[in-house]
Amino acid sequence: MAEFDVILDSVSKRYGAVTAVDNIHLPIERGAYCCLLGPSGCGKTSTLRMIAGHEDVSSGKILIRAQDVTHLPPSKRNTAMMFQEYALFPHMTLIDNVAFGLKMRGVGKTPRRKQAEAMLDKVGLADQATRYPAQLSGGQRQRVALARALITEPAVLLLDEPLSALDRFVRVRMRAELRRIQKELGITFIHVTHSQEEALALADLVVVMEDGRIQQAGSPREVYNSARTAFVASFIGDHNVLKGKVIEQCGTLIKIQGDEESHFTLAGHALVGEMVTFSVRADHAYLYNSHNSTQQAAENILAGTAAAVEYAGFMVRVKLETRAGSEFTVYVPEKQFSATPIQLNQAIQVAWPSEDAIRLNV
Repeated sequence: MAEFDVILDSVSKRYGAVTAVDNIHLPIERGAYCCLLGPSGCGKTSTLRMIAGHEDVSSGKILIRAQDVTHLPPSKRNTAMMFQEYALFPHMTLIDNVAFGLKMRGVGKTPRRKQAEAMLDKVGLADQATRYPAQLSGGQRQRVALARALITEPAVLLLDEPLSALDRFVRVRMRAELRRIQKELGITFIHVTHSQEEALALADLVVVMEDGRIQQAGSPREVYNSARTAFVASFIGDHNVLKGKVIEQCGTLIKIQGDEESHFTLAGHALVGEMVTFSVRADHAYLYNSHNSTQQAAENILAGTAAAVEYAGFMVRVKLETRAGSEFTVYVPEKQFSATPIQLNQAIQVAWPSEDAIRLNV
């Protein structure tokens, strides 16, 4: 039976008439890396701050290792917080910054410095112990902040967009470091981010939030491959969301009338006349040419013009726009694109197999 380090039980947060977090329930297993993912204003930071004790809970309960901490101060929750701006003491050396939490707990100078040295070694900064924060790069300062947060051995580490201030190269490297250290220590991490790439790379559990509610929670593969709602499919990226009216039930397939004269099929059952929304991943679609004898007849075809052509190294992102104004993005392998390049405003068609269309809850 799974053990849970954190359980949010019907938790809400209201600021006057505004509900920032709306009755969410979320169990987080011990030792998991959980990412709260969503756009600005979705409630993810308010949720993190309530777990930390920096925001009061309007209703519901927060349990940490089976203890009700809903009304306890931050210092009594067995958590540590790592902030986006690092909040290091500029007048202290790195070793004193890291040891500060132990000093506040009354740990003697020699043992706390020994522990701080070991933690700096864990984050790869043992040889920088006597330097000051101003002498470090952004990535190094982040490592110091991580070491300082971990030295008190919290049950849960809370991270508020810790990578957003770093450039992409350092951010990718720090993602790997965060993941390595979290797995090595076995501490539960709860990480707020608006980056789907970050969440998919780091998390065991991705929690997608919108308007204060959890839209979907699951493994990165589950959320990416099987988005349940149009919002999740759109926000997680790389997904096209389409809709249409059911015109026929053909065995286990639904036939749909889309924009203009387009017709689509997907697996499932629905009543004739019902509106259905579904998603197709950009990498599961392909450019279709009915005059190409090597291509099989397509099950689903959408026609339009190339509204955007973006080179991205290993592939080219092509955005099709229909006459009705809807958009569809397809990823074209770079080698294929080089052989048959697409120009802006060129008439194109995209296609996809029916089994790659996922029906969504609106």
